Amino acid sequence: MNKSKLLGGALAFTMAALAGPALAEYPEKPVSFIVPWPPGDLEDVLTRMIAEDFQAAYGVSAAVVNKPGGGGGPFPGAIDVATAPADGYTIGSFVPAVPVIGHEIGIDELADEVFEPIGIFLTYPFVIATSGDAPYSSMEELAAYAKDNDVALGHFGDVLTPTQVTKAYAINAGFEWGSDAAFDALDCNTLASGDADVINTTLQLILPCLDSVKVLTSITDTRINLVPDAPTIGELDESLNIALWNGLFVHKDTPQDVRDKIAEVAAKTVMSDRAQAVATETGALVYWMNAEDSAARIEGDKATGAVIGGILGN
Repeated sequence: MNKSKLLGGALAFTMAALAGPALAEYPEKPVSFIVPWPPGDLEDVLTRMIAEDFQAAYGVSAAVVNKPGGGGGPFPGAIDVATAPADGYTIGSFVPAVPVIGHEIGIDELADEVFEPIGIFLTYPFVIATSGDAPYSSMEELAAYAKDNDVALGHFGDVLTPTQVTKAYAINAGFEWGSDAAFDALDCNTLASGDADVINTTLQLILPCLDSVKVLTSITDTRINLVPDAPTIGELDESLNIALWNGLFVHKDTPQDVRDKIAEVAAKTVMSDRAQAVATETGALVYWMNAEDSAARIEGDKATGAVIGGILGN
């Protein structure tokens, strides 16, 4: 071997050594999508679709990990994402409470606003509904009736955005609920049994009896296709124009190229036929909102949430 080849080889070896080991391209190991709720609800179903497509696209294992927590936080799943390395291998599938108020509830791991959205993909089909024989057929008629009669409200818990919206609407409309209570299940039986006169629930839970109930309003971005005559709460009271959504989130230090790869798969998944079938069957709104628009939505929700908190005296 001549001298020039020896020098060239030595130079190449030296440069490679100085550069260090080549960085592996993301993803090169299993990815976890953290859902802070039990399996089976809409966010879980759709996140599993995203995980399946992620695995197919990139050839690495991708799985949903359910981390149920209390409805008021601290959402154990959120803590997992906040404390994991900012490398895109731990992705959160979160409702608004995590990025909107998670840093305000006194949990050390969430004290800073560490989450940034990849994108929002779901609006839950929350509605305010009553039995078909109720003496009111609209929120305005309900307000008039409730000023002189006790009306019992059933909901899933005070901390949820739809419950707060429902209670704030009553204050703005000048009436009080006769009573209210949280239920584990709010469905056709709840109304039929008389346990509650009005329920704040998701449309899919009352689909079996939709012909015998009245949907007074939806707490959604736009009207629900299965009940198109029911106005959104924002149409009735613009100050309450907010909805319960779900999106994908990562630590704010996650590299942009990693975020882009996650977003590329998720966007295709939620607009696929099988994901849109979930929307058709349940009344959910399934779509893709990019990171920039999602961040703007979160800021808007913070402002609206502050207004609602003021109405409720929080």
